[in-house]
Amino acid sequence: QVHPVESGGGLVQAGGSLRLSCAASGSIFIVGDMGWYRQAPGKQRELVAGIARRGSTTYADSVKGRFTISRDNAKNTVYLEMNSLKPEDTAVYYCNAKQFDNNYWGQGTQVTVSA
Repeated sequence: QVHPVESGGGLVQAGGSLRLSCAASGSIFIVGDMGWYRQAPGKQRELVAGIARRGSTTYADSVKGRFTISRDNAKNTVYLEMNSLKPEDTAVYYCNAKQFDNNYWGQGTQVTVSA
């Protein structure tokens, strides 16, 4: 099994930046696609950004140009660089890692952006 563990959330003012990290440990097999999702109160969980093992990326329209996803395959770690943060980015951010046909989720890290 894969165990994603997020870090790097916190409180920041609008216009500020945060960097999230997620290390996916626990398996001797390679980890496939990885990504970040978020869930705000009263809303459904949504994809923020995803990255394939070979590096191709996808972003939600709401974060394009502000967020950058990257990964280190040797460490099974994915990062999310978040710039120009807005209050509407406030949510719990979850790391997702895929291996074979399985999806693994982290516990989530809170990101709060004050106006």
